[in-house]
Amino acid sequence: MKICIVVGARPNFVKIAPILAEIRQYSELKWSLIHTGQHYDHNMSESFFKDLEIPEPNVNLNVGASPPAIQTAEIMLRLSPIVAAGCPDLILVVGDVNSTLAGALVAAKAMIPVAHVEAGLRSFDRTMPEEVNRVLTDAVSDYCFTTESSANDNLARERVAPARIYYVGNVMIDTLLRVRERADGSTILRRLGVRAGDFVVLTLHRPSNVDDSRAMTRSLSAIGCVQRDIPVVFPVHPRTRERLKLLPDFVRRGAGLILTEPLPYLDFVHLMASAACVLTDSGGIQEETTALGVPCLTLRTTTERPITVTQGTNRIVGTEPEKIAAAWAEIRRGQWPMGQLPQFWDGRTAERIVKVLASHGSH
Repeated sequence: MKICIVVGARPNFVKIAPILAEIRQYSELKWSLIHTGQHYDHNMSESFFKDLEIPEPNVNLNVGASPPAIQTAEIMLRLSPIVAAGCPDLILVVGDVNSTLAGALVAAKAMIPVAHVEAGLRSFDRTMPEEVNRVLTDAVSDYCFTTESSANDNLARERVAPARIYYVGNVMIDTLLRVRERADGSTILRRLGVRAGDFVVLTLHRPSNVDDSRAMTRSLSAIGCVQRDIPVVFPVHPRTRERLKLLPDFVRRGAGLILTEPLPYLDFVHLMASAACVLTDSGGIQEETTALGVPCLTLRTTTERPITVTQGTNRIVGTEPEKIAAAWAEIRRGQWPMGQLPQFWDGRTAERIVKVLASHGSH
């Protein structure tokens, strides 16, 4: 069985690392890795391949940055001839970025089965580009590998056949558990001049939070109550960095705001694990903080990962200062629930995924 794996962005790399490690245990599975180049910044790409011991990609499409529709189309244009020449039996995609959708559509047009890792997650907010990517990818996928029971329910509601749904757990947690000890050796706290438990982490990259100056100002102002109490470490995503250039005075006035470049994975895991809490608009970070037992405040009005709220350490607060202040007060009083690891978030998800693929490939 020949499997073509398509990745392109930072969260993809975290999810694919344990799957690749597991695939290499099966001599009957042949694989190739295609990097679309959607993320190309060293700290968003190369450092992840090194830290997570991901093999060099067989091909890098080098698509670079462009508006979502153009980027998706460009990936498809560059990927299609490679797929046609390689004749894979399956195309595997992960997550919900433009590379995920592009890979799935190329496979579907070529009548090649699609496996989608992290299927079925829904925010029910179609203004999120990732939501459109998720829905369309699942619609053409033959194997929908899910992380939580709500994803199974969503797929059933969309009339995905039960035989296509595989409840396997969260492959991102496989990676987190695998590197946790190594991450503890990171020197990031010393380099940033902060102490464990005496800072919070902030990440922002959603269009609704950063795509214009007013949105960015609102988002950064909303965390003022936290910033007055404790340093806020802010690794700045490349798209966010461009928006911040329009707010130099605001950033200069931001006492307690420590800006850094995007961090390599091991550094970022150690930073999250050592933080008093994490403020984020990322989906994956909601899951990682749940696994780490670290309080998480999600700066959005919805989440496609509801299990992080019902069982984990996450709460949806939007960008309303009052909600953030109330949640932060609970954290400071030590009243935040520790949460628990959801079913199948046990470090063996990649094993379950590859076992399914290998068994089907042998038929």
